[in-house]
Amino acid sequence: MGKQGLLELGEAGRVAEEAADGSPLWWKIQALVNDSDQLLVKKLSRNDTSWADDQGKHQAGLYIPVELRDSGFFPQFEATNPAKPHIFVASLDVLWPQTGEVTRSNLRHYSNKGQETHLTRLPKDFFRELTPASLFLAGRLTRPTESFSSWAVVLDAAGDEAELLETLLDLPVDFHHGLFHADAFAASRRADQDELEELIEQFRSAIRNGTLHELAAAYSVIPDPATIATDARNAWLRNNNRGDLDPWQISNPGDAIMTISREIEYRLYRAHELKRRASELLAILVGGDDLASTVVRRYPDIDAVLLSASQQRKTRAGRSFEHHIAAALKAGDVRFQEQAVTGGRRPDFVLPDLPTLRKKTRQRSDALVLAAKTTLRERWKQVSSEQLNCDVYLATVDDRVPPTAIHEMAGLGIRLVVPESLKTSDEAFYKGQNNVLSFREFFDRSIRDERPALVGQLTR
Repeated sequence: MGKQGLLELGEAGRVAEEAADGSPLWWKIQALVNDSDQLLVKKLSRNDTSWADDQGKHQAGLYIPVELRDSGFFPQFEATNPAKPHIFVASLDVLWPQTGEVTRSNLRHYSNKGQETHLTRLPKDFFRELTPASLFLAGRLTRPTESFSSWAVVLDAAGDEAELLETLLDLPVDFHHGLFHADAFAASRRADQDELEELIEQFRSAIRNGTLHELAAAYSVIPDPATIATDARNAWLRNNNRGDLDPWQISNPGDAIMTISREIEYRLYRAHELKRRASELLAILVGGDDLASTVVRRYPDIDAVLLSASQQRKTRAGRSFEHHIAAALKAGDVRFQEQAVTGGRRPDFVLPDLPTLRKKTRQRSDALVLAAKTTLRERWKQVSSEQLNCDVYLATVDDRVPPTAIHEMAGLGIRLVVPESLKTSDEAFYKGQNNVLSFREFFDRSIRDERPALVGQLTR
């Protein structure tokens, strides 16, 4: 992979990758996007990357779904080998800006195997030891050069660049692959036009009336996570004609919680963030005698606002994950207590309550602990050391958990609870893991079947 640069884009300890020419990789991607007409994005599955780590694998490339193969993004196929007329090949010269190398890559369609198509002759190092659900991004140049007609990068899901791409293109939680017009990068920065015009008129009116600072003050505080969580949940309920988040009535409660916490919450947060940043900039610029001198003299303040706005990440939305789990438990008439202090720690949920958990004479199955973390990284270890004489569950919507961490959790007796679509996803590593349950399985098996006393009489 490309060497690590010094441009910090996000959390402490996470550093942006550099392109081969020394520029930040994200800047290089943006420059290449400007020279492209179409983009291809694919979330990488295990089969897409395992060939790079396992020398015994026959597949040596990236699987290309038929929708992408026949989209016009790739050159025309040709049967170039008379001895193997069932193999169709489309060759393309690809720039890999992370190293600067250009490969003659081949799109191979094996017509004797149905729709099977692979992109081969790729730099193996890019696909080694990737975090689950990493992204492959490719662009088709509007004007091909003498050396290459396309470019491609592999963005590790643990890096800032993958989060930026996911945010800019507003990739949904169930995203697998897709084609995008290159101007989607610019379009993603534009808010809904009607809302934007309404906001502009509010600011114009405030400037005319001399009330800009009052309006800026009103917009300076983004609602607390609980309020945004409630608004997001209510939006989902309206869209799905439901009165509450009852897990016994929703076929895939985990997918619903993931959509609310990772998509709807982010859209609401982004709308509040737009008002806040716009008001901050206007408060800086309006009131100076000369616009040019104001911009120059107050550039550090302007830069701080823009930098803060640029560091939005879609994966940082959903900080209220536990609020939605609580809403589901409450709607399902499941007995629970939130944030009960035990053993110096504060698990998100104790079922049914702390007094039951502390009883020395109870059975192991009389209680359980449920922790909730939107993303795991190393934070799952915070729940691993508790000796509680009960089963410990860890709910998450993170599709980037490596198999080593899943196995470590299994060894410590931690059971993961994930959305239904992630449990069966080819991109995540949850499929076939004995210590991973879907939310559906958690409610049906771990609560209703194994601990019926946790559920109210009406639900039972």
